[in-house]
Amino acid sequence: MQLVEGEKEQIVACVEEVLKEKEKTTENLIPILQNVQARLGYLPALAMEMIAADLQVPAADVYGLATFYNQFRLSPPGKHQVKVCMGTACYMIGGKIALESFERRMEIKEGETSLDRLYSLERVACVGCCTMAPVVVVDEVVEGKVTPTRVDGIMLALQENGDTKESGTKADLPVEGEGENS
Repeated sequence: MQLVEGEKEQIVACVEEVLKEKEKTTENLIPILQNVQARLGYLPALAMEMIAADLQVPAADVYGLATFYNQFRLSPPGKHQVKVCMGTACYMIGGKIALESFERRMEIKEGETSLDRLYSLERVACVGCCTMAPVVVVDEVVEGKVTPTRVDGIMLALQENGDTKESGTKADLPVEGEGENS
């Protein structure tokens, strides 16, 4: 995913600050990654490259570690985060169908963020609301009995609040390296 204007500077400043706080050893790699993600919301490729260079380890090793543990995000979270429960009850009653409906409506796959950064879609193990299955959590609000029609309604409600796919398309975002001063 391309960085938006000013994001590169933010990433560089964040990583430099985190690296000053921790001893530069490979044993601190996971805490360093956790700290960067806590501040930025995800682990951008630039951050992982900077960390690798500073710790003098191959960037592939840092990336391998970040992709091994599911606690790390490699794409920025969307303004609206949708988490589809795939626990046993939700899966059996239609969680997969709900997930596929969100994928179609958002034009992204599970684990991705839309190009306009309005939406991110995740699969979660269990929300703990089995009697409401299938369950989706949208911006920390639990939605139960989610069908493809309910997915349409949820998306419509988000769009009515001014968050339309059209209002934040990739073409409308300032992208680093593009513009009048390039």
